[in-house]
Amino acid sequence: MAAAPRPRTTTRDPEELGRRLTAWLAPRLPGVRIAGLEVPASNGMSSETLLFTVDHPDAPARGCALRLAADPAAYTIFPVYDMERQHRVMRLVGEHTDVPVPRVLWLETDPGPLGAPFFVMERAEGRVPPDVMPYTYEGNWLHAATDAERARLEAASIGVLARLHDQFPAKEAEFLLPDGAGSPLRRHVDAQRAYYAWVVDGLAPSPLIESAFAWLEDHWPADEGPAVLNWGDARIGNIVYDGFQPAAVLDWEMAGCAPREVDLGWTVYLHRFFQDLTVSFGQPGLPDFLRRDAVERRYAELTGHTPRDMEFHTLYAALRHAIVMLRVAYRQAHFGEVEVPENPDGLILHHATLAAMVRGEYW
Repeated sequence: MAAAPRPRTTTRDPEELGRRLTAWLAPRLPGVRIAGLEVPASNGMSSETLLFTVDHPDAPARGCALRLAADPAAYTIFPVYDMERQHRVMRLVGEHTDVPVPRVLWLETDPGPLGAPFFVMERAEGRVPPDVMPYTYEGNWLHAATDAERARLEAASIGVLARLHDQFPAKEAEFLLPDGAGSPLRRHVDAQRAYYAWVVDGLAPSPLIESAFAWLEDHWPADEGPAVLNWGDARIGNIVYDGFQPAAVLDWEMAGCAPREVDLGWTVYLHRFFQDLTVSFGQPGLPDFLRRDAVERRYAELTGHTPRDMEFHTLYAALRHAIVMLRVAYRQAHFGEVEVPENPDGLILHHATLAAMVRGEYW
């Protein structure tokens, strides 16, 4: 993994973005200047983030972050980037819960000023568990923490999910339901099928992903449980920590309306993804951190809701992640960074894990 090429995350020039952003802010804050332009190291391949400082006496915040939809000409990871939807979710979470979500400041739905829709939010200060190299690797701040410090971070992070699910009015989340028929879980899975069809359109399909979808149908929960607001990309790499306490919950582009376990499965599996990779490269990682049984137990203690059908939901998380990774790999191939093998399953970094889950041999 250390030798693999880091996929490019942007085709945009930050300095040019800064100039255009200053021009957009000028009518709102006459004479404004922005400084300290910075692309965070954790910048993803979906929506892009640009950090900056606003120099103006009437600015609603000095430290800001721009969240910009992906460049539609750059082989995007997702087919649609609804920045207005993200902005609305963050605003509503701030209104209805005590989950620490950054304050949203401005929204622009016209792609003209910066080339794509965007919003600006207040910048959160703190530390984020890294994806590259993963926080499970030796040498980063979370791996170097004590067991007690990691336990505090784990408990507080599960508490974020518990409060989000309990405090946010379920009715307010229904605007996030995908079009279609059936229960919220059925619609969620059907939307993932549609996303997978988009990813492989004109390209080689993945036998592994298709077998995982078949497994879901064969093991569908008898009682899906009530739908709540799902954060979507519910993992510690999307939280800014002040010490070992969450200071800001980021990245709401995958927010949805689904059973609680969809978020929990994603939290459990995304940690396993990094842990399994770390072990495969000869390091012990963090085997006692974010264990599935501990996450389920803590969540039940906080909410009174005992997570159920978690093998279904962790496999669903691994399947969803596989679709994203397949798209990322096809994007890398588009930019000449990788070759596409005869069997596209080889492009999915965690294909062995997902295959073991389908066979019932993982947990």
